[in-house]
Amino acid sequence: MTDQRTPTPGQTIGPFFHFALAFDRGHELVAPTTSGAVRFHGSLYDGAGQPIPDALIEIRQADAAGNVPAVEGSRQRDGVFTGWGRCATDPVGRYSFTTIEPGSPFIAVAVFARGLMNRLFTRAYLPGAADSFLDALPSERRATLVALREPNGDLLFDIRLQGGAETVFVTYPRHSE
Repeated sequence: MTDQRTPTPGQTIGPFFHFALAFDRGHELVAPTTSGAVRFHGSLYDGAGQPIPDALIEIRQADAAGNVPAVEGSRQRDGVFTGWGRCATDPVGRYSFTTIEPGSPFIAVAVFARGLMNRLFTRAYLPGAADSFLDALPSERRATLVALREPNGDLLFDIRLQGGAETVFVTYPRHSE
């Protein structure tokens, strides 16, 4: 007899982030008093344009020189920049990281939210940045990946899961199952 079972999708993720995955100062890749520190922040929206209050955002980025840190572990410790952070969205869907501006064109972003079978991956490009992936997108889609520079130097990056202004999401072969 042959096995007639079919694989099932991953277990729906969330909304348990505030209880299990968020940790104190996980949103601080550097201390707020660090020279050159910037705030990378925004809001997460669903397809109806409503904020998502129970999601988790992770980022991974290069250091100021453009090098991806090769540090054991993930979060900052003892002042060592690891390039990784995690932040739960607040009751109105906002997230905020304290980091440094990467010396590469983008910050890698992962989104975990209720109703998603798997996390979503995207990129937040620095204003004026360019690379072959970004350049290959139509201009209106490209705009969903570019962070806005605020007058104080902070970077604003809103993420929309669906709809007309849906953020471009990327897939990676080992995560596409």
